[in-house]
Amino acid sequence: MMFRIFSVLAIALLVFLAILATRTYLYGKELDKFAPITDVSIDQQEAAKRLSGALAIKTISRTDVPVAADAFKAMHQYLENTFPLTHENLERETVNEYSLLYTWRGDNLELEPILLMAHMDVVPIAAETVHQWKYPPFSGKVADGFIWGRGALDMKQSLMGIMEAVEYLLVQKLKPDRTVYLAFGHDEEVGGYQGAAKIAELLESRNIKLNFTLDEGSAIVQGILPGISPPVALVGMAEKGAVTLKLTAFGPGGHGSMPPANSAIVQLARAIDRLETNQMPAEVRYPVSAMFEYLASEMPLSQRVVIANRWLFERLLTTKLETHRATNAAIRTTTAITVLKAGTAYNVFPTTASALGTFRILPGDSIEMVIDHVRRIVGSPNIEVEVAGRVASEPSRVSSTESSGFATIAKTIRQVSPDTIVAPSLVVTGTDSPHYEKLAENSFRFVPMRIKKEDIKRIHGIDERVGVANYAEIIRFYVQLIRNVND
Repeated sequence: MMFRIFSVLAIALLVFLAILATRTYLYGKELDKFAPITDVSIDQQEAAKRLSGALAIKTISRTDVPVAADAFKAMHQYLENTFPLTHENLERETVNEYSLLYTWRGDNLELEPILLMAHMDVVPIAAETVHQWKYPPFSGKVADGFIWGRGALDMKQSLMGIMEAVEYLLVQKLKPDRTVYLAFGHDEEVGGYQGAAKIAELLESRNIKLNFTLDEGSAIVQGILPGISPPVALVGMAEKGAVTLKLTAFGPGGHGSMPPANSAIVQLARAIDRLETNQMPAEVRYPVSAMFEYLASEMPLSQRVVIANRWLFERLLTTKLETHRATNAAIRTTTAITVLKAGTAYNVFPTTASALGTFRILPGDSIEMVIDHVRRIVGSPNIEVEVAGRVASEPSRVSSTESSGFATIAKTIRQVSPDTIVAPSLVVTGTDSPHYEKLAENSFRFVPMRIKKEDIKRIHGIDERVGVANYAEIIRFYVQLIRNVND
């Protein structure tokens, strides 16, 4: 009897191991391979000089000051002077005074147009950090193999790269079959409501339906994804939503010499601690699940076993992903308490204390779910929870890896950057893309800028820069993408 029991257990174990092994072996998805392009020659130094000139224009967006009108008008003029063929052959419209819409008419009106977008505006430079830059932030200095300046990564490299590509193709006498729109907003860094949103409204009024849109979002990363050595071109299929909530605690005031039992500050501190300790649940959802599938062939065996058998190892997987900031942000709605306000004198207890928290919302969650979660975790009638700020957005629609747009973008990446692996991804920050969702079923977020771990802090930070060779690669990507959509 005992032998029979052991035999059954051994067989069960073998079957179990066979299931794990089979699922691991079969797990993964690879894209088709394409021959690298060799017929697009970019003068790197001249292109770098033209990007340098754009970086020198201070198109700064802020919420507390009017639009930098002179800077944006100077940017418009710079584009016109720098890309004469584009301005001779494409229709240019100024939208809401400062944003630009270009139309490159295709010959075949039955083909749905595509829309390539970028934004002209950049974030401010913190005054106390100016001296920390290797080169002045608006110098556009070309040195050490890089182009330096605010906007080099976010995102004048894309704006100018698109324009360089169109100018190049016009020199090559390309006449597109498919209409190509270029949309350049002026206020993406503060929500895009006066730029991209107005361009989208204009296109919608003309009953324009797009095959896909392509915006900023993800990049070619290396050394950032645990266990993956080669460069990975992450194509953003969706972006997280966002909402800022204000927590206001009410408590007894009084003299600092006689502390109350439950001051407003203490109540708020306890509430914040509860929110940090009890965050919204982690879950591997699409498109992050698809990212793992596309990266499976490059993963160490131990990682592949776990990811291929999520039915068994889901909790182990999410626990591991939670330990890294980037991967944690990809699997949950995040909690970030960023502002605290309480008291004005050292010896007086304030009657109110407040905090602002930003929540980046995972596709599948919603603003309502976040508010319900916060109120439940705070769990106090003495703490008020309300939406703050003027920007609150639900998570975007999630685009399909089965779409022709994704296939075209993936093909283009492999042709231009053959050393990379292509994978879908989730963008954890905001872009202008959601403003165009009524016009396109599929919206993608990718610029082939090469980012290593040490470069992440440069985005919106000190010493923003893009490699001269990488910038030429960005231009070649847009050239080949436009050619591919017109095959």
